[in-house]
Amino acid sequence: MNSHSHAALIIVGHGSTTNPDSSSPTHLHADSIRRRGLFREVACCFWKEEPNMREVYEMVDSDVIYIVPNFISEGYFCQQVLPRELRLDGPTTQRDGKTIHYCDPVGIHPNMTRLLLQRADEVAPHVPREQTSLVIVGHGTSLNENSTKAIQDQVALIRSGHYGFAEVIDAYMEEAPFVKDWATLTTAPNVVVVPFFIADGLHSFQDIPVLLGMREDVGAALSESGVFHQNPHQLQGRSIYYSGAIGTEPLMADVILDQVHDFDAKHQVQNPKGMPNDEVKSSLAYWLNSGLDEIGEILITTQPDGTYSLCHIADRGKDDLQVHHEAHDALFIARSDASGTFRPLHSAPTLNRGWRLDLADLDELRLALDFFYPAAIGMARALEQEKLTTVPLRDLLGRQTGMYRFVNTISDDQAHALIGRTCANTKCLRRILWPLTATQPMAGAAAPKTQPNHAPNAMPLLCIEACTHVVSAARKVARENYEAKEKEKAEAG
Repeated sequence: MNSHSHAALIIVGHGSTTNPDSSSPTHLHADSIRRRGLFREVACCFWKEEPNMREVYEMVDSDVIYIVPNFISEGYFCQQVLPRELRLDGPTTQRDGKTIHYCDPVGIHPNMTRLLLQRADEVAPHVPREQTSLVIVGHGTSLNENSTKAIQDQVALIRSGHYGFAEVIDAYMEEAPFVKDWATLTTAPNVVVVPFFIADGLHSFQDIPVLLGMREDVGAALSESGVFHQNPHQLQGRSIYYSGAIGTEPLMADVILDQVHDFDAKHQVQNPKGMPNDEVKSSLAYWLNSGLDEIGEILITTQPDGTYSLCHIADRGKDDLQVHHEAHDALFIARSDASGTFRPLHSAPTLNRGWRLDLADLDELRLALDFFYPAAIGMARALEQEKLTTVPLRDLLGRQTGMYRFVNTISDDQAHALIGRTCANTKCLRRILWPLTATQPMAGAAAPKTQPNHAPNAMPLLCIEACTHVVSAARKVARENYEAKEKEKAEAG
């Protein structure tokens, strides 16, 4: 595709607060695209991980931004949740001097057919297609009728393309035809099952194998077990070949680029000339020259040759550290704590020790810091420039949907208390900047979290919107309120 050296690319994934495998493909595809140098900036954001969709804008300087959802279908999330969270009002949004293009999700691109066929051949090499049933598996949901359309379209394309399979069917976890009924849905002696998911997370790596009969229980996550399922599996007199999620295919990076290319063609986008200033990077350089050499739990050392070294503050002066040399290594250093437990909250004081990260220049440093503490540098600069926008807690709770739609029914006192409790439990290092409402500041147990808490030689970690931990805590309190009222009604009458 053509170079977009003037623009930023933001890839949006679902993410998870419990499974590190959920966001891994999105990060890997972003890194692949970043290395090609086609975009000025490449960043990721997530629904259930950091950075969230409000923070990610502080990670890019570019005046033109392309957003590609790394989602399978254009269902509930892509049509409702993402536009709401990203503050989009159509295919192209003009806001704060920036032009934001919202592309189609990767899963509906025609080139997904090629990836499905390639994955089927890889998982069952030398198995004759005419003796093979191909099963494409999705989640299925009643929230949006488009949730299954991407899979049904792929099934139709492969059937009409006469690719030689004995049969091609779609199956789902939560709606008919059910994947658990694979044995009655298929007839060939060989069955290739390809999960039409973005990541080898809970559903594709743990749930579906149980539904197929490959396992009796969900077992450990892929990142914990370290090995994928061994093929073939002999079940009910047939051979089952089970593949990794289609979203883990490296060529998915090309599909992301295809969606940008197709957006430009469909909307006749003209690439402007000229480059904006690297304002975030310039601020970082200024702060380093001013003696700010810490952020969170990280010490930044500027070397005489202009390179940089990062380590845990507690490892200051140690020589026996494991040395890394790529900014992307920060993503994996920050992924788990010392016990190997996943760290969905990067600003928790649980960063692992025993490492040193040597980086060649300021670009690599900025990227690494965004892996360690997503959007922290951009938010600090925006605050300094008095341009940082925060989201009042009531506004955040008020836009929740689904099982979280009642969270805004909690009282003000309950909100203050649960924030103080949640922040204390996570020991989050961020300073809360958001108020309860546009005119009402945080009070009670939440008030101390709104005060500056960083050392004089440290860059601040800031919180512009309540995290998923707060929203989950609010849901728990709202549910307890509801149950208490129902109990009162029952006792009264």
